[in-house]
Amino acid sequence: MKNKFVHPYIPNSVPEVKAKMLEEIGVSSIEELYSDIPERLRFRDRMKLPEALPSELALKQHMHAILSRNKNVHEYDSFLGGGVANHFVPAICDEINGRSEFLTAYAGEPYEDHGRFQALFEYQSLMGELLDFEVVNVPTYDWAQAASTSIRMAQRITQKDEILVSELIGPDRRSAIENYCKKAMKITPVRHDRTSGLIDLDDLRSKLNDNTAGIYFENPSYVGVIEHRGEEISQFVHKAGGLSIVGVDPISLGILKPPAQYGADIACGDIQTLGNHLHYGGCLGGFIATRDEEKFVMEYPSRLFGITKTEMEGEWGFDDVAYNRTSFGVREKGKEFVGTANALYAITSAVYLSLMGPDGMSEIGRHLIQKSLYAKKKLEALAGTELKFSSASFKEFVVDFSNTGKRVKDINAALLNRKIFGGIDLSQSFPWMGNCALFCFTEMNTQAQIDRLVSTLEEILA
Repeated sequence: MKNKFVHPYIPNSVPEVKAKMLEEIGVSSIEELYSDIPERLRFRDRMKLPEALPSELALKQHMHAILSRNKNVHEYDSFLGGGVANHFVPAICDEINGRSEFLTAYAGEPYEDHGRFQALFEYQSLMGELLDFEVVNVPTYDWAQAASTSIRMAQRITQKDEILVSELIGPDRRSAIENYCKKAMKITPVRHDRTSGLIDLDDLRSKLNDNTAGIYFENPSYVGVIEHRGEEISQFVHKAGGLSIVGVDPISLGILKPPAQYGADIACGDIQTLGNHLHYGGCLGGFIATRDEEKFVMEYPSRLFGITKTEMEGEWGFDDVAYNRTSFGVREKGKEFVGTANALYAITSAVYLSLMGPDGMSEIGRHLIQKSLYAKKKLEALAGTELKFSSASFKEFVVDFSNTGKRVKDINAALLNRKIFGGIDLSQSFPWMGNCALFCFTEMNTQAQIDRLVSTLEEILA
């Protein structure tokens, strides 16, 4: 064998071990294993890769050099949101999710469970109380997948193939929904009023038909607008025989009505805001919640944990509910493939919700609204700026810079030079809004930081 290199991180890379393995399976070389692949499909040139790193030390130094180029919220003031936001993470959240019985909370079976099933059942119970729904799943990858799955659940339940989707949802979620529904469902966008930011009810009514499986909208919307007519929207959709699906930021539910209380059949969203870090894009976990009705439960593709009595008197156990509806139970007949679940982040959110309690969730909700109201007043007072939508908002809102003569892209670059992460540039995702930015304000933003943002923008726009 020509290759004498022993890779420190790849097992069985010792030449003698490789030779013995090849001999055992009856082939003379690695190339022989690939003989079924046509020559025209095989890459024979040298790949343009850097030289291999010779040691663990070199690898560590290389990674530190890359990571040192990152700019983070501990060194900068951040006003970024749009689905992932800089919320406070109590120390106990990291303490609990770092425990060995939880740290590898991926899948697993009862025989090797050390409290994970119970912890996930408690998570589902806490989320159910917050959402006012009886059934909540073990979270999937993120909100985008949860929303997409919720829509396909509605299709299977109603046996209808068209979904109405609010135009003011996150672009990443829209992309995922389009991918999930491709060639399976028709997606029809629903307009929002350009002044208030609320759903255009006339447009909604005009698009409802006998093939409507339901509507998906977010409350608060991607741009922070609070949709106070959720009950009307749900009634319209129900009258047409469809389901109401609402995407929601769970940290808003200490102060805003949960979707179940204004007619939603399915709620979904992300648990990142409940005690999970940003971590270069967020510790994400997509939840789905419904009533405890068979027609809903049997359409969940993800795992659900329940509690039941065991054979031993006075003992209770935790295990899967209707396991055979998942792709684990019926691989080729599963409603939808289910693989990795972000169970560790669910356990973390359970810790956060336990710590906060109803009063804590109410307090954080009021705090976020008060902070964003303060920021609104300050930002709309700047010369040339105005608020894009007139409706009440939660945590986030849109600032229109169209009359300043400066592009959001350039404004954000100038802010970054002053160690401030500005708002998300909406000009590409929502061109009809014009030169606008989405700003987010959390409990991590102090009054001094907000004042600094305003004074810095005043300087940039002058």
